Amino acid sequence: MPTRNRRKSRTVAEINVVPYIDVMLVLLVIFIATAPVVMTGVTVDLPKATAEAMSEDQRTPIIASVDKGGQYFISIDTTVKKVPDLNTLAQDVALELSKDPSRPVVVQGDAQVPYDAVIQLMNALKNAGVESVGLVTDPVESE
Repeated sequence: MPTRNRRKSRTVAEINVVPYIDVMLVLLVIFIATAPVVMTGVTVDLPKATAEAMSEDQRTPIIASVDKGGQYFISIDTTVKKVPDLNTLAQDVALELSKDPSRPVVVQGDAQVPYDAVIQLMNALKNAGVESVGLVTDPVESE
């Protein structure tokens, strides 16, 4: 009986991608569900004004806020921190600006807060070395 020259059959490895798609969809649902929780901030009733929006290519600004109770907050990237006084706020802003001096700084003042609180906040930012301060407003609703 002649011997046959048998070839070893090679198996091609196939990757089943369905489980990976399932995992990606689960991760997508988790990110969608947790995004509103992560994106918390200070609730401020902003005054309405017609103003030019910030350009998209700028870095995320440092946001110094004062609420209607006169409490001060600082928002750096996604972290919002209540500060006990304006000196602490100025120190935090100066520390961030030492890392990136070109980073924009904006003031977010509640529409019901006394004018003096916003001016004191802007003065503290000036003392921290901020050269230019932007003011955050809500857009005017067209009728």
